Amino acid sequence: MKKNLVIVESPAKGKTIEKYLGSDFTVLSSVGHIRSIVKKTTTGKPPIDIKNGYETTYEIDPDKRKIIAQLKKAVKAADTIWLATDEDREGEAIAWHLAEVLKLDSKTNRIVFHEITKNAIEEAVKNPRTIDMDLVRAQQARQILDRIVGFELSPVVWRKVPGGKSAGRVQSPAVRLLVEREREIESFNGSSVFKVVAEFSHEGDVIRAELPNRFDTEDGARKFLESLKGATFSVSDITTSPSTRNPAAPFTTSTLQQDANSRLGFSAKSTMASAQKLYQDGKITYMRTDSVTLSGQAIASAANYIKKQFGDKYSQVRAFKTKSAGAQEAHEAIRPTDISRESASSNAYDQKLYDLIRRRTLASQMASAKLEKTVVTIKITPGDQVFEAKGEVILFDGFLKVYGGSKKDAEILPKVKTDDILVLNTATARQVFDRPPARYSEGSLVKKLEDLGIGRPSTYATIINTVQVRGYAVKGENEGNPRDVICLQLQSDKITRDIETEKTGSDRGKLVPTPSGEVLSDFLINHFEPVVDYDFTAKVETEFDKIAAGALARNTMLDHFYTPFHKLIENSDDIERSTVAKAREVGIDPKSGKPILARFGRFGPMLQLGSSDDKDNKPQFAPMPAGKKIETVTLDEALHAFKLPRLVGKTADGVDIKANIGRFGPYIQIDKLFVSIKPLDPHTITHDEALHLYGAKLKAEAEKNIADFGGGIKVLRGRFGPYITDGSKNAKVPKDKKPEEITLEQALELLKSAPASKKRRAPLKKLTKNPRKRSKKA
Repeated sequence: MKKNLVIVESPAKGKTIEKYLGSDFTVLSSVGHIRSIVKKTTTGKPPIDIKNGYETTYEIDPDKRKIIAQLKKAVKAADTIWLATDEDREGEAIAWHLAEVLKLDSKTNRIVFHEITKNAIEEAVKNPRTIDMDLVRAQQARQILDRIVGFELSPVVWRKVPGGKSAGRVQSPAVRLLVEREREIESFNGSSVFKVVAEFSHEGDVIRAELPNRFDTEDGARKFLESLKGATFSVSDITTSPSTRNPAAPFTTSTLQQDANSRLGFSAKSTMASAQKLYQDGKITYMRTDSVTLSGQAIASAANYIKKQFGDKYSQVRAFKTKSAGAQEAHEAIRPTDISRESASSNAYDQKLYDLIRRRTLASQMASAKLEKTVVTIKITPGDQVFEAKGEVILFDGFLKVYGGSKKDAEILPKVKTDDILVLNTATARQVFDRPPARYSEGSLVKKLEDLGIGRPSTYATIINTVQVRGYAVKGENEGNPRDVICLQLQSDKITRDIETEKTGSDRGKLVPTPSGEVLSDFLINHFEPVVDYDFTAKVETEFDKIAAGALARNTMLDHFYTPFHKLIENSDDIERSTVAKAREVGIDPKSGKPILARFGRFGPMLQLGSSDDKDNKPQFAPMPAGKKIETVTLDEALHAFKLPRLVGKTADGVDIKANIGRFGPYIQIDKLFVSIKPLDPHTITHDEALHLYGAKLKAEAEKNIADFGGGIKVLRGRFGPYITDGSKNAKVPKDKKPEEITLEQALELLKSAPASKKRRAPLKKLTKNPRKRSKKA
């Protein structure tokens, strides 16, 4: 074994570091975290012992035991150990867990670097330190707090909230943000006005201008257009004003996620996955940072590159200051490790992100763009109204050469002078509507969380992913609903009126709260307000920062949170489940005389025909119509929903084809076979459409079946490759065997040696033994 052993958390990072260290160094990886808080101890002691200063019991993750054994062996053979995990709190915690498990000395070398380059690695080795226990305690505080909230609050959610899955300390305020925005949109009562745009011609050029005034009514807009008949139009004033546009600071984690979402359409999770690869390959600096500063060396490299590529006038050295008072890591912004490198990955996804990071870094060290804004005022004679034509000319592109604005530049106006006479081609008065608040995209939600002080660079992507995985929010797919728009146009002294159609209310790609998310958010606001309070959540983040700085004791902070929180948990038994998501009577079914209720069921909003108390006649159920809510669904819409299941027709061999809506959307059922019919409507799907989808399903099922040995034993094609099943247990087909050649005997042997299917674990009832008072039995 070589004299020096370096332990990192990522194999990819290890490979890159190994290239820069000499032959005396061996680099091994822990492959992420090696320990986690136990679910249940063997001694009966609580996993987090609140009575004894939040003493926490950890266990080695089962899939890391082999790695730990290899690391222990390597540690024995090495003279010097170097812990080189990431430089943030999570990385520090991994280093501490490694030291604990591998029984390393407290003086073990800890090295950190914000970029994986030869100089950075060599400099880190020259300046080792020991594990920073303040950073470790800050990470522990977050982990303990999140575990306590999850373990104590989630069971309450399961019992009291229909469809509730879990509640988290940081995910819940994020869900609240989405719900509040959705309700702002629902309660928005916008009005419409008429905007007038005219098109003039002058010496072969076209000038587009707009009337600054708006008209509240169609009649007012029409009267104005009438007044333009026979009028003359002349240039009464031309004003120009210089302006500058400055580049933004280099990327932080938050701004990277925002721009990658708006410019590239990347999700927060995908952005961080790509950034992690680029960092581990040594192409960019560390990707979890609040800082906008660049090192002196990085600034000098950027200046040299800019001068060489674009000329001296494009270079402007800038030093940005970090605004975030609670910046977790006082390191550099995200930047390329070599600014001259244009290509960083053969993966198109990663290369796009790298290019964005590189261009943003270059732009931050470039001169401001110089522009000239022009306003041409066009007088109407007779009358006292004017049109205005606005344009913008880029005099010097500066940083825009590498990082252009996301918005289109204003149009360039043709040259005109005062008193020039213009000819009116058309004047159009178009109805425009007020816009409701915009739903959050992943990028804008990250920005809002950052503005509120909720979360940190290492948590934004996790928060956004969690609220979707838990089913509290979804990415919208609705392209919008059609809306009529009135257009009046004056041309050749004649006014025409047209009705155009535009789409409104699109939520495509935006985060939309689900009914479950709305019910959960209301429940937490009513009964666990501190958990979703924005200021309180931000204060907790600030206290984590204080622990990391050694300015606050971990257990003091935990006590301040846990004492009032646990009292709310103790009082939760008094919450009536029936009050959490109240049913609403929509109306009476005219055929049966029974009430129709809109209520929340196990899988979300639903309709119920008849009373649950009627022992003689069980109630009927129907899914909530798409786009409708418990509060707004009408009797007609509910009656229409109860027309399902609908008999569409029969198959060629006389089996009924029924259309219906289930938990996962619309489908047709033929005997025991279910076929999704998205995006078709089960109320209107035709017999031919149903037969076509049924035939396609039969074909897919036939291709899925490789062999059927009888008795439920089959060889099938699955999502992750061919496998054998007996209906209760699955076994992968080995790569060295052709699935078509598997015999019954081989199938039975593979099933016998395959691990047993994992059973679903029952919810955990308790995290700790109550240090003050035992809760009433739920």
